[in-house]
Amino acid sequence: MSHRLFRKKSVDQILLDTQNEGGTGLAKVLGVTDLVSLGIAAIVGAGIFSTIGLASYEGGPAVSLLFIFTAFACVFTALAYAQFASTVPVSGSAYTYAYVAFGELFAWIIGWALVLEYAVSNTVIAISWSQYFVSMLAGFGLHIPAWLSMAPGYAFDAVDKMNQHGLANLTIIDQQGLAAFNSAPRIGGMPIIFDLPAGVITFLVTWLVYIGIKESQKASMIMVMIKVGIILAVIFGGIFYVKPENWTPFAPNGLEGVLGSVAAVFFAFIGFDSISTTAEECKNPQRDLPKAMIYCLLICTVLYVAITIVLTGMVNYTELNVKDPLAFVFKYVGFDHMAGIISVTSVIAITSALLVYQLAQPRIWMTMSRDGLLWKKFATIHPKYKTPSFATIVTGLVVAIPSLFFKMDFFVDLTSVGTFFAFILVCAGVLYMDYSGLSAKSKFKVPYINGKYLVGAGFIIAIACIAIYGQNVLDEWKRSSLLEIVEHKMLVIIFWLTWLGLSIYSFKMNFSLLPVIGILINLYLMTELGASNWIIFVIWLVIGLGVYFMYGYKHSKLNRSTSA
Repeated sequence: MSHRLFRKKSVDQILLDTQNEGGTGLAKVLGVTDLVSLGIAAIVGAGIFSTIGLASYEGGPAVSLLFIFTAFACVFTALAYAQFASTVPVSGSAYTYAYVAFGELFAWIIGWALVLEYAVSNTVIAISWSQYFVSMLAGFGLHIPAWLSMAPGYAFDAVDKMNQHGLANLTIIDQQGLAAFNSAPRIGGMPIIFDLPAGVITFLVTWLVYIGIKESQKASMIMVMIKVGIILAVIFGGIFYVKPENWTPFAPNGLEGVLGSVAAVFFAFIGFDSISTTAEECKNPQRDLPKAMIYCLLICTVLYVAITIVLTGMVNYTELNVKDPLAFVFKYVGFDHMAGIISVTSVIAITSALLVYQLAQPRIWMTMSRDGLLWKKFATIHPKYKTPSFATIVTGLVVAIPSLFFKMDFFVDLTSVGTFFAFILVCAGVLYMDYSGLSAKSKFKVPYINGKYLVGAGFIIAIACIAIYGQNVLDEWKRSSLLEIVEHKMLVIIFWLTWLGLSIYSFKMNFSLLPVIGILINLYLMTELGASNWIIFVIWLVIGLGVYFMYGYKHSKLNRSTSA
């Protein structure tokens, strides 16, 4: 049985299956400009318009440096994605790449993780869209009742905070939550509170994705132009309201506070993964996908760093724990007209991010279904619109229902777990491609730097630095019990063991340095996530393994071919 769990698909087999599948041909209409547009649509919006406020609140102005560090990590991952995309130019993203490099079980695990990643990512964006939409309508004198525009958790938290600390200590978002609790209709004494705008926009975007890729891309292109324009307006307009004293202290919660924002910051960059899901709809995927990924990453990093510096300069970081930070800062400084403009254009801009994620997830499900790992219905292509119709409808339901009832911060951390996992496997996959000779088929290759001595040297230097400068860290480990180490430090142990293992194998097999750096940086960032997110992620994977062994293992096309 074990050899069947790790059976691999060859690149030639994947390409042949894609060509021979009757009725599953997708329209090839996307060029490099279209891909860059879709990438910016996904990346700029998921973070700037939603989670950047939360990140700044937790880490202070120093979060701008965390954006640079995270982008640095993403560069290595993006190069690995680009090599795979040029080698296996089909839909499926990291799922397909894992099928080639590590076999079916790993492919299933990563595909199942991507399902979670895209679902929760879009839930975050839908919730953020709702807040900007409500703010926009308020600017026109139209007010949606508070109980119809937020998750019930915000209202219950506000009531608890008021009972503990008093009304005077409530933040703006707490006051809105309290208003929702007091004004909501009740059934059996329970207040009815949900986020209606988030559900409605998810339905409308799902419909647009359903009717065609070209229609979706055109809409995305228009929205991206509006989005980048308003971000530049915020940067250059906000400069005049910057107070340098707001940048002091630069890292109010220290390094721990900055790294505590890693989930919110990394969430902002995961959009380039979605570009690779459109590979079958590209005119020349082997040339255009690598270019688009790198272009998107560079453009978006500059925008993120600039806007973080401006936001934290306009308003003290302690006020930025809001879901609509760009509009909030201009309201805060009394420039209500600019706040209104931002609210209007942000509604359009965030819609583009929502659109791209809704575009990506059905194509992963479609690819998994083609391989027999999911119900055949998920591979259904609409005869007129040439889109994965059933998978798109299911995606809409999976995103719309949670967005009605859940808080945004719950999903921000959770999406990063699956993303890091996917990124590590893609980077490791490049090492496998080099080892197995598959890299010879790649039209784009990660630049090769021999890591024979460098990986091990880096490990020794890192250990020495901790021994010399990390006494606080060492003291914390000494004070921790075995149970506390297992509960809170296990990922750190795995990180150092992985680095040691990679040092040994790099020396033996001359591993390429850049993919190794990608693995280590992503794994390190994983260690900064909360234990609760890992528990939920593990539960999700256990459910996924149950689905695989009850359905996917038996119905896999590779299983049928092996049996034959």
